[in-house]
Amino acid sequence: MARMVVALGGNALGNTPQEQLYLVKNTAQALVHLIKEGHEVIITHGNGPQVGMINLAFELASKNGKEIPDMPFPECGAMSQGYIGYHLQNALYAELRKQNIDKSIVTVVTQVLVDQNDSAFTNPSKPIGAFLTEEEAKRRAETLGYIYKEDAGRGWRRVVPSPKPIDVIEKNVIRTLVENGHIVIAGGGGGIPVIREGDELIGVPAVIDKDFISSLIAQLLDADYLFILTAIDRVMINFMKQNQQALDTLTVEDAKRYIAEGHFAKGSMLPKIEASINFAESKTGRVAVIAALEKTKEALEGKSGTKITL
Repeated sequence: MARMVVALGGNALGNTPQEQLYLVKNTAQALVHLIKEGHEVIITHGNGPQVGMINLAFELASKNGKEIPDMPFPECGAMSQGYIGYHLQNALYAELRKQNIDKSIVTVVTQVLVDQNDSAFTNPSKPIGAFLTEEEAKRRAETLGYIYKEDAGRGWRRVVPSPKPIDVIEKNVIRTLVENGHIVIAGGGGGIPVIREGDELIGVPAVIDKDFISSLIAQLLDADYLFILTAIDRVMINFMKQNQQALDTLTVEDAKRYIAEGHFAKGSMLPKIEASINFAESKTGRVAVIAALEKTKEALEGKSGTKITL
């Protein structure tokens, strides 16, 4: 039996609540393979489309009706954790019952400590919300004051600061739940970024990359594996070129070399590789795996995915 943190990519969720309800059923089926084997599972996930949708909805509503308050960004992050966790809990509950597995699932609304002097606050880079055309992005930037950037050739998206996580406030709660046999959903959307001011924790308008918080949670909970599930079944170098090559295994040293050579796009594969490196080199024997969601079982057996080790 192993302890593992499983980070779900956008393909595991959806851009709308209705789409998400459908997609999480497939997500649950993939994850139950890990649970059925007796492993301790902590689930993390992104929230880019969801938090952007919530934030924009409140902002537009507040401008059209004074009785509706504008919702601060940290609160929007908490809302997204809640409703994504709710969908995942229900989907996992149903799939576990189908397979006669008696396990409880809980979502922990997670706060993550960041440094208020992190340079990310002066250079917003984390994409959130829907993909837009360049014309739509420019129009919203003018009317709403948001910052938009082109995202890996897929369109234009709003960007917000993405500070690095330092600590997880609820780590001891998560650890206790896991040690008592529960499936835990935590660090949703990267967690709610907070800074310390005296005895208080103050939420800040930012989004922590879900791959980095997944790596940190895995380290803090002394996990054996970090699974980063995405839309492709293996890491590629020379991606989308004639000499494209899929990698079954990757050492930390080689991963750093490929980063230096520019093989991984900033908006997609790069944070996954960096998070995997952080986890794999944090302690001898720790293994990170980047794999396709639908091939979780094969990745666990070493038949799919890319394994990153020290």
